[in-house]
Amino acid sequence: MRLPRLSSTRRLVERFGTAAASGGPSSATLVDARHRRGRLVSHALLMVGLLLLATELSAQTRSPERDARPPTAAVAAADEAQPKQGDGLRATYEKLAPQLARSPFQRPLLLRSLDNTERPTGEMHAVVSYPFETLKGSLQQVRAWCDLLTLPANVKRCSIADEDSATPRVRLAVGRKFDQPIEEAYALDFRFQLLAAQPQYLLVEMSAPQGPMGTSNYRLSLEAVPIDARRSFIRLRYAYVNGVAARMATSAYLATAGRDKVGFTITGKDSDGSPRYVGGIQGIAERNTMRYFLAIESYLATLRDPSDQRLDRRLRDWYTATERYARQLHEQSMDEYLTMKHREARQQVASN
Repeated sequence: MRLPRLSSTRRLVERFGTAAASGGPSSATLVDARHRRGRLVSHALLMVGLLLLATELSAQTRSPERDARPPTAAVAAADEAQPKQGDGLRATYEKLAPQLARSPFQRPLLLRSLDNTERPTGEMHAVVSYPFETLKGSLQQVRAWCDLLTLPANVKRCSIADEDSATPRVRLAVGRKFDQPIEEAYALDFRFQLLAAQPQYLLVEMSAPQGPMGTSNYRLSLEAVPIDARRSFIRLRYAYVNGVAARMATSAYLATAGRDKVGFTITGKDSDGSPRYVGGIQGIAERNTMRYFLAIESYLATLRDPSDQRLDRRLRDWYTATERYARQLHEQSMDEYLTMKHREARQQVASN
């Protein structure tokens, strides 16, 4: 709508104000009524006039260059202001580099956990000797995760549903014990999401809203950035929530079969000078996180092997890696492990 010009607006206010203020002669009562009505109308029109005046002045002072700027320019400026994906992880690497260099693992690994029975959490930061393109090209594929997640002894089977969708499902059969038959394993269904696959950054997350025995909100995530042409820096995080039933079951386990199980964080020294490791819920979180990290490494190490030899090579590689930390991860002999895993692989092929 075209607004009146400033001079027109002023004349409009003056004319209506004067007209409203003057009443025709009739009687005293009529004159008083007209005067009251005239004052109300005058005030209302004066306010309208002032509003039109302010609008006109605003329109006259607006910058035409500002109006002509395309709206996408502001969006582009906002995008440029956003930090690049992966910058946070690269900053973490710079910050942790001194600690990685003197890691107690005798290699650039740092593992931490939360002392929280309700929300067990383990987090690994590590430098791996694989080019970023190799790592990204493999671990952005959902099938890679199905292959590597079955390396831990208690994961009995893995299948993929809706593989061609944006969020395929990774369905695991997980045993409460490493030697539990596959028929007695419980189901754990993850949603796989490739959240970022940039030239310098990878972010993959698997999540499951519900788990067995009162557990929920499972999260397994991997971030990675390149360090140089041959190495990458990764952050692996594993967490879930224990409900009341799960906390009771965990307490019972830690008081019986799991009472001697430990994690990797050193909390002190025993009387003989040997390191004392964290136990309890932190030990559980750290052991699981380490198992998954070693599974990723074993998977990457066998990518160039002939396809018919990869499974056996991965199994042997993963078992050997876990035996370096036998105090925390030893569960069975290599022969027992290989026999069990090859049997489970045959069962999965037969069921497909």
